[in-house]
Amino acid sequence: MWIPYALLSAFFAALTAIFAKVGIKGVDSDLATAIRTTVILLLAWGIALARGATAGLPTLTQRTWLFLVLSGLATGASWLCYFRALQLGPVTRVAPVDKLSVALSLLLAVVFLGESISMRGAVGAGLILAGAVVLVWA
Repeated sequence: MWIPYALLSAFFAALTAIFAKVGIKGVDSDLATAIRTTVILLLAWGIALARGATAGLPTLTQRTWLFLVLSGLATGASWLCYFRALQLGPVTRVAPVDKLSVALSLLLAVVFLGESISMRGAVGAGLILAGAVVLVWA
């Protein structure tokens, strides 16, 4: 059930790179990120309100709040850096480096969450790393 959503996420992430590259021409990358974030904020709250998801707000623990805020800060830092990278470099080189987050996520999940990784997972992460190097190497 999760695979269609993961594929859609990858598709929309790809569109993000293309739309952002066109949209940031002549615009400060931080301003572009702020505009993009505002759109996401309105969309996300609109969906949460429409689906009644906000009813769960009172049940959130301090730990949940802490980690959701930390996740939001990490996302913001990622977006600021991504937009700046897109402003300075071509999508064909920025996007592969950005996707190293997949391999890094696997590593961090093992180290911090105690998740296990199969040999196939380790090889896949290595291939992602190798692919990024091949695509970025001038």
